[in-house]
Amino acid sequence: SHDSFSFYIDEASPVGPEQPETVQNFVSVFGTVAKKLMRKWLATQTMNFTGQLGAGIRYFDLRISTKPRDPDNELYFAHGLFSAKVNEGLEEINAFLTDHHKEVIFLDFNHFYGMQKYHHEKLVQMLKDIYGNKMCPAIFAQEMMPAPWANTTDPEKLIQFLQASITERRKKGSFFISQVVLTPKASTVVKGVASGLRETITE
Repeated sequence: SHDSFSFYIDEASPVGPEQPETVQNFVSVFGTVAKKLMRKWLATQTMNFTGQLGAGIRYFDLRISTKPRDPDNELYFAHGLFSAKVNEGLEEINAFLTDHHKEVIFLDFNHFYGMQKYHHEKLVQMLKDIYGNKMCPAIFAQEMMPAPWANTTDPEKLIQFLQASITERRKKGSFFISQVVLTPKASTVVKGVASGLRETITE
């Protein structure tokens, strides 16, 4: 699932550090109203991790961030706004693995924001503490998983991109991610600002 944690986005949170200055200014002027509108465009999932696992999702796209001026140096999922604490989400996935011994889950940590070496070390230790011997041995985890992205709002262009990438997939080894994702441009958001991602793009 894409931006897998985004069900948990917190409208009361600060804006994420990856957001451009225009978004930061928009929120500083319009406050809570701006964040409610943002959530309509940032929440790509309507289920929590447990719901997604029950629906068959086994690949999670995870983006991690620190919060500015957070004295606890916590790690959070983030997509424009902050979401759940990383350890809480990982524990939720671990509970599923404990009950389903034959399942395999991919955790793709592919974006990091505001993180120093210490935070990365903290994340690695968190994974070890939560998953222990459930984790795949490192020897099997060296192969990167290509994840080409069409970056379009046009469904026809997305389909053409996916069809073209099938040939590339065969050259890349065991795992390959097909991102069946339409990406809104700024103009798309402006046109559908009140309706949100689902009505404007997803359907």
